[in-house]
Amino acid sequence: MAPWLFACFGRGRGRATASSESPVGNATADLIVEEQRRMGPVLVELFSSQGCGTSPEAEAVATQLGRGGLGGDLPPVAVLGFHVEYWDYRGWKDPFGSSVWTVRQKAYVDALHLDTLYTPQVVINGRAQCVGTDLDAISAALRSVPRFPSPTMQATFQKPAPDTLQVSFTGASGSNVAGRADVMVALFESGLVTDCDKGENKGRVLTNNYVVRRLEKLVSVKGISPKKNLSASLQFTLWDGFNAATCGLLLFVQNSSLHTFGVQQFQIPQDIL
Repeated sequence: MAPWLFACFGRGRGRATASSESPVGNATADLIVEEQRRMGPVLVELFSSQGCGTSPEAEAVATQLGRGGLGGDLPPVAVLGFHVEYWDYRGWKDPFGSSVWTVRQKAYVDALHLDTLYTPQVVINGRAQCVGTDLDAISAALRSVPRFPSPTMQATFQKPAPDTLQVSFTGASGSNVAGRADVMVALFESGLVTDCDKGENKGRVLTNNYVVRRLEKLVSVKGISPKKNLSASLQFTLWDGFNAATCGLLLFVQNSSLHTFGVQQFQIPQDIL
């Protein structure tokens, strides 16, 4: 296998690329608009690193997207931030970086037929990708990727131990997925502030939102229909300083090609503590 190449890109480097997708049928524009109104949010996954000099700008873009700050005709967006660790050798070890997230990014490199890993990268609904600072490319991809209804899951929260969060889900996926589908749940944290004293961002105060701290598979199913009821539970091991008020859950459905078919967000009850 050829060695992996890495790059840290700035604004305007590259254009949006996408996996092959069937075009929309011959529906009228009005029907398409009405259908889109009923759809759930688009999943934006940001792969970044505190050791990459251009990632802070992409983090700001992702935060704007997550808060609906870009407006216009863009669809609603759900953001997850995956911090990779392959820039740690430059002198600053990203406290949120993980080789697990690098493996996830590599899977997208393969699925989207790319040549290299790079930061900052955004992957949109598992079907398109572009540089995380390129607003034009991000906006174009958000408008072009297919959207799907959100799952209609109900979540019940328990804390069986001080360092464990247990969540039980029951409900329907809301979409048709042929073949194997994985229902994934991410536990993310926002409002993280880091004083960076080494590396490319030396001297900067870095703010990170929607940072994935845990990602677990809730259930794997062979074939999903919109009304098929699913029921399963999982547990997250919590970290020191966990605060339910700054964290949230994101449930999403992906097939074996890593295409996303539905996204649902959950707030964590603050009284769970």
